[in-house]
Amino acid sequence: MGEDNNNYNLSQENEVDNFLNVAPIKEDWGGDGSGRINLSGRCTAISQEYVPRQYQFFDTNNVPAIQDWRITGMPDEVVFGSQRLLSWNDFGASTSRINLPPQFKAPSGIFTSDLEIFILKGKIQIGEWQMTKHCYSFIPAGVYLGDWQVLGDEDVEILWMENGNTQYKNYQYNHPDAKLDEFIPVLNSKLSPWNKTETIQFEVAKKKFLRKHKNDGGTWLLAILPHYDGKYPMIQSYNEEAYCLGGYCDIGDFRFVKDCFGYVPSFTIAPWHRTDDGCLFLIRVDRDLSKIATVLSYQPGDT
Repeated sequence: MGEDNNNYNLSQENEVDNFLNVAPIKEDWGGDGSGRINLSGRCTAISQEYVPRQYQFFDTNNVPAIQDWRITGMPDEVVFGSQRLLSWNDFGASTSRINLPPQFKAPSGIFTSDLEIFILKGKIQIGEWQMTKHCYSFIPAGVYLGDWQVLGDEDVEILWMENGNTQYKNYQYNHPDAKLDEFIPVLNSKLSPWNKTETIQFEVAKKKFLRKHKNDGGTWLLAILPHYDGKYPMIQSYNEEAYCLGGYCDIGDFRFVKDCFGYVPSFTIAPWHRTDDGCLFLIRVDRDLSKIATVLSYQPGDT
């Protein structure tokens, strides 16, 4: 793809410049949007309006599936998938659980907003790369991708995370301003090393980054080890999304098990965490958690 930018059609470039030069969105905790994750001000499947400082936990299996999902702009011959919409905001960012059938094929092209995908089950080919369970990709807006095709007889299930209103464009080249240096074609998380966490509250846990943002927030896997007891609630001075991949963690009165999803707005008091058996989460956060006061233990009555 090295020569693609040199051959890019200028009329196409003018068409897509608008979406590549969108001003950063200011996060509701005071950030500048440089992480390009856009978690502020989200509604969820259990709340059709944004509720500040109120966590929302739910089982995604109970969210009704939209059966005629297809990326806007894809040709009519591309078969529909299904979508469970989990969270979204007024700027077009959203997180969904997408199911693609075995006969799914889609042509090469570019997307008009940044896109993160994490494979929950099945196998899919994107260009020359194959992605299987627990593989991750970050696709910046304007990066050219080859054809998509589900492999085998099993549906593919994807955690699909858009940073804006994503549309498909039938361009065969990278846009000259596409952030190719941030492109992660495929990362097999099973091969990535575990590292320590950065907050006192989760010392009995392990973390592996999938993508680290320029503001040092990021997308990562969090393994909370057996016999974890956080003892106190926490004040979270950032926005967070969490998806449980296995095991369980009791958060307050809610048992977070496989396929449960949580949205935690900035400055929320998150309940006491504990687990006997351990659990695995995919986490997205829009702030550097190693900074002082981003995560604070909290006891009712503190002043």
